[in-house]
Amino acid sequence: MDFEQILQSILQWLSTSGVKLVLGLIAFVIACKIVNALSKRVKKQMEKKNTEKTIVSVTYKVMRTGLKLLLFVLLLGFWGIDTAGIGAVIASAGVAVGLAMQGSLSNLAGGILIVILRPFRLGDYIEAQGEGGTVEEISIFYTYLVSPDNKTIMIPNGSLLNGNITNYSKKSVRRVDLLYSVSYGEDFERAKAAILDVISKNEMIMQDPAPFVRVKTHGASSIDIVTRVWVNSGDYWSVYFQMQEDVKKRFDEEGISIPYPQLDVHLDKAE
Repeated sequence: MDFEQILQSILQWLSTSGVKLVLGLIAFVIACKIVNALSKRVKKQMEKKNTEKTIVSVTYKVMRTGLKLLLFVLLLGFWGIDTAGIGAVIASAGVAVGLAMQGSLSNLAGGILIVILRPFRLGDYIEAQGEGGTVEEISIFYTYLVSPDNKTIMIPNGSLLNGNITNYSKKSVRRVDLLYSVSYGEDFERAKAAILDVISKNEMIMQDPAPFVRVKTHGASSIDIVTRVWVNSGDYWSVYFQMQEDVKKRFDEEGISIPYPQLDVHLDKAE
């Protein structure tokens, strides 16, 4: 077969199947752009209605990917390819891949359940799987946290949902628990009064529920006073550190001593 015959065969193929191939590709590209625009429009409408960010993100991704997959199947049908046969092959391959990727399927199921059950939301501070951080993103397979020291932590959704989750942002108010120690020689009622006075001057601390200041234990070298106050969740650490500083300053002003471990050694002169 010479070059002229090869060229003629190519031209003949282009005149029959080639045009269909090119038209199909052009239509597919245009349709994909329409899908992208439609998905973004739906996303914006959901955001305007203040829909949960996690639901918006997952809906957008599933809608965009699902519609493009449907377009690809339609494209194959337009080209005259038996999509039923391809579907059977994909189904068989899906079973094999599913068996090999049980962990990934578990993560997928976990991602869907997280969206439905909403044990946490974007921006919440949680602890799970021995890690803690602010929820930055919830994808189909992984949840991304940002730790207090700005590290990104990826936790598989499957193991995340099957373990314990502590959500520190779920409630609007939290209790701050503090413990102060004074020497046995000090008047603990005076120490309690000093702590209550510090609490009354802190505007971030709620007065309802009322602050709780009581003697908790008689330690080996100190009287331990437990202090419990309620604050807005966002003020938790500010109140915690402010109380530690203010109570120490107040104890110093009042001359209230804070005990510390010490060991007395008595030496007897040998006879």
